[in-house]
Amino acid sequence: MTIAYINIGSNKGDRRTLTDRAVAMIEQTLGATACRAPVYQSPAWGYESDMPYLNLGITIPTSLSPETLLAALHRIEQAISTASHRDADGSYIDREIDIDLICLGDTVARTPALTLPHPRMHLRQFVLVPMAALIPGWRHPVTGLTPADMIRDLV
Repeated sequence: MTIAYINIGSNKGDRRTLTDRAVAMIEQTLGATACRAPVYQSPAWGYESDMPYLNLGITIPTSLSPETLLAALHRIEQAISTASHRDADGSYIDREIDIDLICLGDTVARTPALTLPHPRMHLRQFVLVPMAALIPGWRHPVTGLTPADMIRDLV
């Protein structure tokens, strides 16, 4: 078993219900109970929006491969909302649910479909703050930085 760190966000609709539903579906799919960080509210990242995000970080044990886990998370996103995460130009837009696989233990992967750890995690406070609460001792397998180190580097 490996511990997956997953970030779930929503800035459209009943954000709390949508993120809770995502956690329940992840737990059901993986047959395990997730540990949750406190909900973290943040502005949209990468685009302008008046609607803030509710972000929830979770850890959950899994024996799935990174690719299989990512596919399962994509199916859960689609089951909750079939709306696109991007507009016709490819820019981010408001969304009911966004589920990102941030890391899977110390796995390093770089394929056309998946990069682990998440390639922009170090730029996103809404990922790092919940991560620091749940797995403060985790170290990025390439940079050696902890979540707290990456938060400090954001300032």
